[in-house]
Amino acid sequence: MIVVAGAAGRVGRALLDVLCRAGAPVRALCRRAPDRPLPAGVELTLADLADAASLRPALRGVEAVFLFTPVGGASPLAALAREAGAQRGVLLSSIVTQKAPAQGNAIAARHAAAEQALLDSGLPGTLLRPDTFAANALDWAAAIRAGGAVRLPYPLATRCPIHERDIAEIAALALLQPGHEGEAYWITGPQTLTQADQLQTLARAIGSPLRLEEQDPGEALAQWSARMPAAAAQRLLDYLQRSVDQPSPLSPQVARLLGRPALSFEDWARDHRADFIV
Repeated sequence: MIVVAGAAGRVGRALLDVLCRAGAPVRALCRRAPDRPLPAGVELTLADLADAASLRPALRGVEAVFLFTPVGGASPLAALAREAGAQRGVLLSSIVTQKAPAQGNAIAARHAAAEQALLDSGLPGTLLRPDTFAANALDWAAAIRAGGAVRLPYPLATRCPIHERDIAEIAALALLQPGHEGEAYWITGPQTLTQADQLQTLARAIGSPLRLEEQDPGEALAQWSARMPAAAAQRLLDYLQRSVDQPSPLSPQVARLLGRPALSFEDWARDHRADFIV
């Protein structure tokens, strides 16, 4: 039995599909009932990652567990899975644990705490450290569906967006096969794109021109600070500014692990076309 935490999320949902195609028995662990149906044959268990009592029933017969970094930065899930007999775990972490010190950086600290919790549990584990998610472009969907301009600070800021399906396939590989324990995989998409490039790729995918307006960085900072800690918003803005001239390097890990090229942002845009049209 493979238990997938965060099964209603984009990576978790993609992982359910991959594991089901592989014929693995899967149990989806969610805090609340998902908005869309799960694949046929997947068990659903509702539990809170911070509540050990609610997690224990979800771990009966577990052999492997997929974890993600919760808002609190750690969960007893890895330790409980180990107690229940799990043989391996895979944690969806972030490249930020390699790029930034945890001290004074709330996002890095949260992911570092989740990584440490897996290490401390004694559960043989694999860390997945993706760079930018292609799905971050969904932040633009409301403006695109409304027919307005997408307003972005630093339109020439660069990204190396990775498709959630690639993350899911690597996670499945590490969950189903031994030999990945102790590894920390830095994974990216196959190309570096500016934000403007991404928008044009989306325009081709939906078959409609899209408008981009450069947003004042101060305005963007104020908007982001309303929905995340101000320090985190500032770091994100600083990252965008730096990446105009210092793009992130690309990782060869997806191709090496999966034996095929990483999926492109164009692939992602085609797969998510429906999210951007009315």
